[in-house]
Amino acid sequence: MSYKYTCIDLFSGCGGLSLGLEMAGFHSLLAVEKSNMAGETFFHNFVERISDDSPKSNWHDFLSSPFEEQISRGLLVSEVSRLLSAPNELKKLEKSEVDLIAGGPPCQGFSLAGRRNPSDPRNQLPWQFLDIVEAIHPKAVVMENVLGISQKFKKHNQDSPFDLLKKVLEKVRDGYVVQQVLLNAMHYGVPQHRPRVMLIGLRSDIAKKANISDPEKIWQSSFSDLIEQLPELAPTPIQKEKKCLTADHAIWDISNEGYRITPSHSSYKNEAGRYANTMRNSSIKILDESSPEQLQNHKLRKHGEQIIKRFSFYQILKKENIPSSVLNLPNKLEGLPLATEIDKIFRDVNFPIVSPTNSQLAKNKKELTKLIIELKTKKHSQRALSYFEPAPTVVSVPDDFVHYRFPRTLTVRELARFQSFPDNFIFRSKETTGGLRRRVDVPQYTQVGNAVPPLLGKAVGKKIRELLDSI
Repeated sequence: MSYKYTCIDLFSGCGGLSLGLEMAGFHSLLAVEKSNMAGETFFHNFVERISDDSPKSNWHDFLSSPFEEQISRGLLVSEVSRLLSAPNELKKLEKSEVDLIAGGPPCQGFSLAGRRNPSDPRNQLPWQFLDIVEAIHPKAVVMENVLGISQKFKKHNQDSPFDLLKKVLEKVRDGYVVQQVLLNAMHYGVPQHRPRVMLIGLRSDIAKKANISDPEKIWQSSFSDLIEQLPELAPTPIQKEKKCLTADHAIWDISNEGYRITPSHSSYKNEAGRYANTMRNSSIKILDESSPEQLQNHKLRKHGEQIIKRFSFYQILKKENIPSSVLNLPNKLEGLPLATEIDKIFRDVNFPIVSPTNSQLAKNKKELTKLIIELKTKKHSQRALSYFEPAPTVVSVPDDFVHYRFPRTLTVRELARFQSFPDNFIFRSKETTGGLRRRVDVPQYTQVGNAVPPLLGKAVGKKIRELLDSI
């Protein structure tokens, strides 16, 4: 691919946004990521394939190299503040006339589930992002974050970080024209319900040449056939409502063992198979490597017999449109009240109850009550996916979702499909982690869950490219 424009990706993670921007025609000059684990995946896919044949790999050599050398090779494994403390490197980047700076500063401080405190040090990272923008002065800026950034700090009587960051970006150096957007990845060809917010800014002199005025309202995406008006800085949705991609569109061709069919199978050619075909036979050549014949990052998690039975029951609950919280009932009710409540909830369910793998779970309501008591759990978030709906928002914990067909959790590769990573994008470092290590580790599942879906990044990059082409 020939590249006309350049970009920098701050807080890059494993590289989802970088990949999307490259799909849109941007060449990545630099990515900055503090995690060695996420950085390893980025290095393997964008800088140099890692050799595992020797005790000291090229990745370990790279990690020990001076930061100036890392920058010259396109990946700085460090805090963004390290780049801010290197004025000579910032000056070089400014002179290269960077077209776009993009990134998603870590979002825990802004998350609706996180601590809503404006003095939280995690909330300072977006301001470091803006300091880089001020120093390098790119033509365009994209900042991505979770929905919580658009909520006000009511306890502290402050505007939302979304509004504050927009106001600051509008005044950086010569200023930027900034559009606030609420985007859902499923409107952009991603088989996942994933709402996110973005600030999309165009430098004032560029905006003037492109005849773009200051947007007044926050814009929210929808399906392409439901859009009435599209702001000048908003990415164009490509997905129609009735053709919304589902979890089954994403992973129907993957079995427990790997690929179910050959690359030339006719099922890939029909409309239902198109997305999976694109992921398997991606035209995006990561470091000039074609799609793998063997499915990578598809290691199944090990589950005990009781867990497998619970997962099978979750699949039944999804099929019958019954909340998985029914398995919390034995913790709240006992004896006759429990049986009565179960009778009411399952009154329209036909017996025997059989799982998708043809395992009989209960032949009558008495056995069903015993089964629910046996499988009781305090978990609230775990549930089975639906064949017919987009996947829910992919998160960093691997056991929240149960496969719609098999009684197991999803693999890294299956979640990567939900995120629109092609199969030749290989995730590195350890697969998952637990306990206190979750605070510091960024294993493969977390890398996938934290990433910007590449197809969403592509849509945003395409819009910015069109604007830059117009001047």
